[in-house]
Amino acid sequence: MNHRKLVLIPTFNEKENIVEMIHAVMNLSGGFELLVIDDGSPDGTGNLVKSQQIAFPERLHLIERVGKLGLGTAYITGFKWALAKDYDFIFEMDADFSHNPNDLIRLYEVCADRSFDLAIGSRYITGVNVVNWPMGRVLMSYFASVYVKFITGLPVKDATAGFKCYHKSVLAGIKLDEVRFVGYAFQIEMKFTTWKLGFKLVEVPIIFTDRTKGTSKMSPGIFKEAGFGVILMKIKSIFNPYQPNQNGLTE
Repeated sequence: MNHRKLVLIPTFNEKENIVEMIHAVMNLSGGFELLVIDDGSPDGTGNLVKSQQIAFPERLHLIERVGKLGLGTAYITGFKWALAKDYDFIFEMDADFSHNPNDLIRLYEVCADRSFDLAIGSRYITGVNVVNWPMGRVLMSYFASVYVKFITGLPVKDATAGFKCYHKSVLAGIKLDEVRFVGYAFQIEMKFTTWKLGFKLVEVPIIFTDRTKGTSKMSPGIFKEAGFGVILMKIKSIFNPYQPNQNGLTE
C-alpha cells in the first residue's frame, strides 16, 4: 500500500527538540512526511526547520504563523493543508519526544487496511503508561478521561491523548471551522466529533514519556477549558446533532 502519510507537529519554542525529531521521523520506514506549524517561536525553531529542509526538500514542510495562536488552531491549519494536498493519513504528535516517533508506524498499521478511521495512542488502555510525570498530573489526566466518558459516553480511555492517526475521510467529514477548543478540550472535541459522525476509533497502547528538554506549554486555563467544554459539547450534541461536512473538504 502506497499511502501518503503526513505528520503534523505544532511548535512554540522547541529548538532543543525539533532537529532531532525531524531526523527521527525522516528515518522511519514508509516515507512519512512532516509538516511543522510554528507559532513564531522567538527561539528560532522555524529557522531550524528551514535549515533541515535542505536535506529533505520533498518531505519536510513548514507553516509559519505570527504569534502564539494555540494548539487547536495549529492543527486545524495543518488538517486543511493536508486535505488540500490529498494525504491519505494524517498524524498528530508532540515535538518533545513524549510521543515515541517509532509508534507512528503502529498507529498507521491499524488504520492502513481501513478497519479503523482513527487510531489513538493511548496511555491508559493497558494500565497507566506514563513516565516522569508527577503523580498529581497523572491522576488529573487519568480522571479527566474518566470524567469525559461519564459526561459524553465517548468509548475512549485516553480522551485527552494528542498522539493520533486519522484517515483523510475523518478530517474531510468534520466541519473544521466549527471546532472551537484549543488545548485538552480540542483533543476531546476531535475524538467526540469523530465518534458522533460514525467513524471507527481504536486505542493503541503507548508509553508516554514526559519531555526532558524545553518547557511544557500546559496551563491551568487548558484544564478549565476542558472541564466546562465537555459539558457544553455534550449539550450541543443533544440539541444540535453532529452532521458531516457535505463539501467533502473544510468549509
